[in-house]
Amino acid sequence: MSAGGRRVAAPRGTRDVLPPESSLRQRVIDVARDAFERYGYRRIVTPTFEETGLFLRGVGESTDVVRKEMYTFEDGGGRSLSLRPEGTAPVVRAFVQHGMHKQPLPVKLWYAAPMFRYEAPQAGRYREHWQVGAEAIGSDDPLLDAEVIALLDGIYRRLGVPGVRLTLGSMGDAESRGPYRERLMEYLERHRGDLDEDARARMRLNPLRLFDAKDPRIAEIMREAPKLLDHLSPAAAAHRERVLEALGRLGIAYEEDPTLVRGFDYYTMTVFEFVSDHLGAQSAVGGGGRYDGLVEGLGGPPTPGIGFGAGIERIALALESAAEPPAEGIDVYLAVPDPALRLDLLPVLERLREGGLRCDSDLRGRSMKAMMRHAASLGARHAVIVGPREHEAGVATIRDMERGEQRQVPLGDLVQELTG
Repeated sequence: MSAGGRRVAAPRGTRDVLPPESSLRQRVIDVARDAFERYGYRRIVTPTFEETGLFLRGVGESTDVVRKEMYTFEDGGGRSLSLRPEGTAPVVRAFVQHGMHKQPLPVKLWYAAPMFRYEAPQAGRYREHWQVGAEAIGSDDPLLDAEVIALLDGIYRRLGVPGVRLTLGSMGDAESRGPYRERLMEYLERHRGDLDEDARARMRLNPLRLFDAKDPRIAEIMREAPKLLDHLSPAAAAHRERVLEALGRLGIAYEEDPTLVRGFDYYTMTVFEFVSDHLGAQSAVGGGGRYDGLVEGLGGPPTPGIGFGAGIERIALALESAAEPPAEGIDVYLAVPDPALRLDLLPVLERLREGGLRCDSDLRGRSMKAMMRHAASLGARHAVIVGPREHEAGVATIRDMERGEQRQVPLGDLVQELTG
């Protein structure tokens, strides 16, 4: 495509999604939607952009997402707006704004939507990427934590995502984090001289963020740092044990990771991440956790919650690494060699589609031989041929494109013949 003589392309860090990948990604959404509905979740759609303050308050000023990765702009009215970088804060904002705490709790919501982050593009990670996600707001029961984890685990299993493992941690509660933060700050102060300016800024805002640092030098320092899992309050420890017990009853294997902090400041208590061994170093395919203070932090009543987000591109990449994508094709190709009959046969084509069949036909005035080549290129299972002789007799010839076998059936019986 060109404009003014210059070739134009998608912006760097974004990409077009073409068939057959688009079908694979749609399958991810369809499987997820079915799972969400079986668990009692209802779909929510939030705006693509929100007031920037939502993410400052919700996601946290110490996170890389807010500090470095948001697409923020000023609108015509002078308001600071940002493209949605993640899904939880907008859903919770909608929960608060629309008084959903008055509904029977927990309120269970799911979404499939694009997210936007200015980060280095790489395989399966783009500046515009899609997520499916779920939020269960209104219960602090640890069995809900296990149910949410089981929901995402089931989606991966049904899709057949290869090499998936669950890692589990805890961000504790307020009683845990106060004393723990003091111990961590004491440790980091002893290593202040080894921290760069960015790490010292994170240390001031939220020292736990340093466990998420990608710099190998910082990671080496944090390897010996005290871990929050070793300093949980009695209530947080009991919550964690109940979650682990429930996962055991469900037969869901997990690996404990005391350094797992996830990317956002709103997390409390249970945090989890699913990784795939088929994705190399950047192995995460989804994760989430509790955010028991987020609703209140965004102006609502004290209300606990838990949720997750899963990257559709990451899931699709893992699936593609394991096997060939499923072959695409259509069910029926309607071949009408006489152009004068095409108008009369439009209702036949629509009846086939209404019967649930994927159908196409010639729209370029091809010869019969060329139509058969076109049908084969579209992966058609059957060709339905209606020439002047068939039309006059009220019949159609059905050709099995794989076997080459043909049979004639009344036009009125086509749907039954092709779906039976």
